[in-house]
Amino acid sequence: MAKMIMKRDGRTKLYDQRRIINAIHAAYLEYCAAKDEYVQVDMGACLSSIFTRIDNLDEDPINVETIQDIVVEELYKTNYELAECYNDYRIKRSVYRNSKNELLDAVVGLLDFTNEDILTENSNKQAQLVSTQRDLMAGEVSKYISRTKLIPQHLIKAHDNGEIKIHDLDYFLNSSYNCELVNLDDMLQNGTVINKKMIEKPKSLRTAMTIVTQIAAQVASCTYGGQTVSLSHIAPFVRISEERITKKYENMNLLVSQDRLDELIQKELRDEIRDAVQTFNYQVSTLMTTNGQSPFISVCMYISEKPEYEKETVLLIEEFLKQRNDGMKNEYGVVATQTFPKLLYFLDENNTYPGSEYYWLTKLAAKSTALRMNPDIISVKKMKELYGYAFPPMGCRAFLSVFNDKNGEAIFYGRGNLGVCSINLPYAALESGGDLDKFWELLNGKLELARQVCELRYEKMRGVKASVAPILWQHGAISRLNPDDDILKAIDERGFTVTIGYSGLYETVKYLTGKSHTSEEGFELAEKIMRTMRDALDNYKLEQPHLRFALYGTPQESTTGWFSDKLKARFGVIEDITDKGWITNSYHVDIRERIDAFEKLDIESELQRYSTGGAVSYIETNPMHNNVDAILALYEHMYETIIYSEINFESDVCGVCKYTGTMDNDPETLDWVCPVCGNRDQTKLSVVRRTCGYLGETTWTKGRKLDIINRVKHL
Repeated sequence: MAKMIMKRDGRTKLYDQRRIINAIHAAYLEYCAAKDEYVQVDMGACLSSIFTRIDNLDEDPINVETIQDIVVEELYKTNYELAECYNDYRIKRSVYRNSKNELLDAVVGLLDFTNEDILTENSNKQAQLVSTQRDLMAGEVSKYISRTKLIPQHLIKAHDNGEIKIHDLDYFLNSSYNCELVNLDDMLQNGTVINKKMIEKPKSLRTAMTIVTQIAAQVASCTYGGQTVSLSHIAPFVRISEERITKKYENMNLLVSQDRLDELIQKELRDEIRDAVQTFNYQVSTLMTTNGQSPFISVCMYISEKPEYEKETVLLIEEFLKQRNDGMKNEYGVVATQTFPKLLYFLDENNTYPGSEYYWLTKLAAKSTALRMNPDIISVKKMKELYGYAFPPMGCRAFLSVFNDKNGEAIFYGRGNLGVCSINLPYAALESGGDLDKFWELLNGKLELARQVCELRYEKMRGVKASVAPILWQHGAISRLNPDDDILKAIDERGFTVTIGYSGLYETVKYLTGKSHTSEEGFELAEKIMRTMRDALDNYKLEQPHLRFALYGTPQESTTGWFSDKLKARFGVIEDITDKGWITNSYHVDIRERIDAFEKLDIESELQRYSTGGAVSYIETNPMHNNVDAILALYEHMYETIIYSEINFESDVCGVCKYTGTMDNDPETLDWVCPVCGNRDQTKLSVVRRTCGYLGETTWTKGRKLDIINRVKHL
């Protein structure tokens, strides 16, 4: 009687020896490819043994895994290397099947709103929208193809284990990259092209600002991360408008004093600045990119970035801060905190201390921070001490290392980062069992895995034509290539980076020493880990100078819970390590540790400096609406201490009763609840929290919510 095979999905099928022969042949071809030659292997005796053992099995139907095990055992007796190739083939087929099932489950879960992991992965995406769902479904297809066809299986295995995380697999298939500093100066001064339409140099600030928002939307649609534009690049158009307005009034021959004439000119100029900034704010907040979200855009507010346009830059900064203070009405007509654009305020000698020229502007910034959690603070002093230059991050926290162009000039704008792979530091610690020597060995192994992912990100750009994203590669956002040029030319000439991130320094130190890294012993180990990672990347750069590795304090929007879940599955419940539901952000002090704001900044600044690819520190406070002086005191300390920092608190609005304050949180469901009217409808609540650098609203993954809820106040 013919034997039957039980397949993995429970179906039965007639046993067919040819399927075994075909599978071994496929493994044999891979074996020969690895050897780069056809190798003679006598398979007659091996196949005979395989078929005899299967014929002698009593079970009916026979489990397909039983047959696979017999094949492997007999192959090892015949040819070890061929057996290894067959095992690899078997693993690939398993990954293919699992990925296919995961793809189908993910798509169904998106359509019926049951896949919480994907629906809440990005707190700034409205996952219920058809346009967003289309992007998310395309992302799942990208993950499937990348996992099964593009990325070597040892890297996928490390990713699936949670040893590393290959970020943005949903975009890995595309010829796109992560984030950039947009070269607005070139695009506005020399013109650009948007949707095949020539855009010449604007003749007014209003026009310039409208073009900037269109550029932002186009850039966001061609990439998958954040972008930053600088007000100093827009400032020349303030002067152009002022000159146009002045000429208009001079031609009117008004019979007024010069003072009155200047007053009229300045009033009209400020009206235009107000309208232009309002246009920018509304456009950025309402535009929908092909990613299903508003552009993740940050605005650089560095007074002295272009000294010749300092006055005009100040006028723009002032208006941006005023409008951020005013807030923006949400769909319920209630004034709420807008999440984009993110504002980056640079503290310098001319605006940090009372008596400095632009201290009045810093007081306005502090008022905005106290009301809206923006702007973020960047210390020109600390940046110049460490890098020699001051420049903005490319969105949430990613910085570019200093790079000189062919003329020897340091450049930052028109550059970007190709992508991120993060290391789960606690994984190496737990895997070591507390043995420090073994930990260092394991850490180096994880770094090597991440290095290989970075190399993949670079190589997949090879041969890609500039015409795939004209706004980036042809029309100035990054470069001015010809349509058929290889984008790798611009990537190399502009000094793009590849980034290795890290998470969970706190948990790593706590497991290995039993102490927080705020302790002397814990900090010593924490700094050694940071230095080891930084040194490894410096060595990688010597070996592969074209890759320009950067160490990055991973933001961890969804990764915080994902890494935690992976650790718990592999190592079980370990107190204060895997039992919390989240992994601590980058080098940060444990979010539950009660520590003074100034001490926290002091400790974290010593670790932040190793993350040349970007990192940001947070201070958690109660709402500071009526305590601007405390914000100014923090500003001064940030200027003297740390490169990049932010101040966080709660900024919530109920769409039902219009309550403005702090929402409660249901400890069972983790849903937000209005403390006044009891509203639990998450779609009718605006809950704004710092997610991972950007502000997010209402929807987060479980791990991120747990992180947010458990944060203690530092001031």
